[in-house]
Amino acid sequence: MSDTPFGFGLPPEEPENGDEGKKKDPTEGGQGAGGPANPFGFGPGAGGDNPFAAMFGAMNPNDLGAAFQQLGQMLSYEGGPVNWDMAKQIARQTVSQGTPDGTKDASVGPSERTAVDEALRLADLWLDGVTSLPSGSVSTVAWSRAEWVEASLPAWKQLVDPVAERVGLAMGDVLPEEMQAMAGPLIGMMRSMGGAMFGQQIGQAVGVLAGEVVGSTDIGLPLGPAGKAALLPLNVEQFGKDLSVPQDEVRLYLALRESAHQRLFAHVPWLRSHLFGAVEAYARGIKVDTSKLEDVVGQFDPSQPEQLQDALQQGMFQPEDTPEQKASLARLETALALVEGWVDAVVHEAAKSRLTSADALRETLRRRRASGGPAEQTFATLIGLQLRPRRLRDASRLWASLTDARGVDGRDGLWEHPDMLPTAQNLDDPDGFVHHEQLDFSELDKMLGEAAKSSQNPAAEAKDPAEGDSTGPGEDGPKDGGGKDGGGKDDSDR
Repeated sequence: MSDTPFGFGLPPEEPENGDEGKKKDPTEGGQGAGGPANPFGFGPGAGGDNPFAAMFGAMNPNDLGAAFQQLGQMLSYEGGPVNWDMAKQIARQTVSQGTPDGTKDASVGPSERTAVDEALRLADLWLDGVTSLPSGSVSTVAWSRAEWVEASLPAWKQLVDPVAERVGLAMGDVLPEEMQAMAGPLIGMMRSMGGAMFGQQIGQAVGVLAGEVVGSTDIGLPLGPAGKAALLPLNVEQFGKDLSVPQDEVRLYLALRESAHQRLFAHVPWLRSHLFGAVEAYARGIKVDTSKLEDVVGQFDPSQPEQLQDALQQGMFQPEDTPEQKASLARLETALALVEGWVDAVVHEAAKSRLTSADALRETLRRRRASGGPAEQTFATLIGLQLRPRRLRDASRLWASLTDARGVDGRDGLWEHPDMLPTAQNLDDPDGFVHHEQLDFSELDKMLGEAAKSSQNPAAEAKDPAEGDSTGPGEDGPKDGGGKDGGGKDDSDR
């Protein structure tokens, strides 16, 4: 799995594994480098899904018109850092081609919609007994793969645009200021091509991902519309195909996970912005190898747009190794582990006494995260983040310990504010966090109680301490501003 986004890292002349690092033949491999192993296709070995090779490689005269039309769309694009119209088009084309196992997308039938609706509603009922967070699902929906693409693109836009924006700005900053006016058309063309290439690669990635995801929250982020719990019946069926588990149990277990995610994101209002904000913070730390970019600008030939693609493959863009960027990734990784750990613990509690295959399904999903399925690989390639299974398991154990120590309300109350959540260090010592934080909460309760008493007697609170004790015999209340009489004794000592 790639540790860095969009092929950031070592150029091909410095491969980590000898010839393995060299650019592969586009005809090699079943899915090519743009498949699950590198869904965005940028970086060494990305030639298999080079969008320009796909457009012009065959050079069939019957296809030249369409190819030049697509090239015209790329050059005329004047939108943001990513050509999202092209991304959607490529994603839908990828979905229509089917998955490597030969499964084609299909419209969801009435019986499948009914089965998904019933599973999600039953899952919500089961979750009511294991979490204090109410249902977060306003509606339920069964999506085809193409419908998932349409529904998730707004979230992908929010995730990808900050990274692509940083790259796009760098394209215009490599020339001296006095030369930028003269090179304006060239810079504009490069940005158009950059937006198109991002659109091509992201569309390919989202299309591949659509063949594997089972709901709207597979990567721990809300990729669908708020309040809409969703499952993909075709992918749910494929997920349980070789598990020797009844299909209705598979569907119900995955519905529990989807519904648990929905509750968390619906009733923890700061969580979504916290996660997406960490992605933005990471993007701000990306730096560009300007010497390589200057070479590209100086030698750019508009008739050979693949030059920019080659530049992207040569490790031009690298994340800065700064404390700020490390902190943003650590914050995001910990938050995602806490989200997934909470869902894992809550779903297990709801399912263990009701589904005979609950333990097997739980372990299957954990291993899926550990081995880096398409969802995790897409995310890792996007922002250089890997959700380590050790953190997920540690987070699940921590939430289970909190449930035992404080009950459901005490556990879920930690989501009220990000500062109340466990840290990465707390995941190393769940028991220490549980007992230490219990003491802190007791102290907080004491402070709140004292504040409440003071608010009930504002006149005494406002009295000038220098006036001394004017409270008559038999009257209660704070004295001398601190609950003591003139002799310094506490009221409780009398």
